[in-house]
Amino acid sequence: MNKLILMATGLSLMMCSCKTADDETEDHSNGTVDKKSNSEAQKAYNLINDIRKDPSAYSTQMGVDLSGVQTRVALNWDNALAKVAQEKAEDMANNNYFSHTDPNGYGVNYYMYEAGYDIPESWRKNKSDNYFENIAAGNSTAEATVKQLVYDSGADNSSAGHRASLLGISNWCSNCTDIGIGYAYNANSTYKHYWSIIIAKHK
Repeated sequence: MNKLILMATGLSLMMCSCKTADDETEDHSNGTVDKKSNSEAQKAYNLINDIRKDPSAYSTQMGVDLSGVQTRVALNWDNALAKVAQEKAEDMANNNYFSHTDPNGYGVNYYMYEAGYDIPESWRKNKSDNYFENIAAGNSTAEATVKQLVYDSGADNSSAGHRASLLGISNWCSNCTDIGIGYAYNANSTYKHYWSIIIAKHK
């Protein structure tokens, strides 16, 4: 089951979601923050920063030509963003949905601000606003999920919203400095493995 959805905001092509075939090899308690969740989130963080340092070196591993992608500075881990991302991943897993808005219609911008990550009021004017979140589902490992998002259905750099966000390709994305990652598992949900990767900036 391979499906890619890209949704545009008024600012940029940013909100990205990607689903793939289920990987059911893991055995976790449903939707909880456990050592596996924390470990995979850390691995994803490290891999994203490694690719940003030398994109072309990862072309083969990611399955797409990254030779034209500029190097970018490492993203800073932000605990507020990580909290929001983890709660979002768990919410999707436990309530069996896959969307940038939760069942109450709230997007990540609202939750980022509530968690203490300060963003301008105009970025949270509507409760569904989301300028920063990538979501993925179906893979249990950091490497498979990062590849899923960077590959981005093989789209070119001008239309690959996931790749732009993770690797800082567009002007908007290149100014993002902070990251938080969440991963959750629920055997009773559609895709079983759910990820939220938030890459953001304050203004």
